[in-house]
Amino acid sequence: MNSNTIYIILGVVFAIYLAVRITSRGKSNDRKSRKFMDNYERKEKKENQ
Repeated sequence: MNSNTIYIILGVVFAIYLAVRITSRGKSNDRKSRKFMDNYERKEKKENQ
């Protein structure tokens, strides 16, 4: 094996990690926005009296 193989593998893993971070950041911003819970209505609590 080449001595540079470990660096190539680490570079590929890091690139995949960055790609996942960038795509999941966009999804988390959608999740935090108000549009995400726009149609949500709270269920009324039943009073136990």
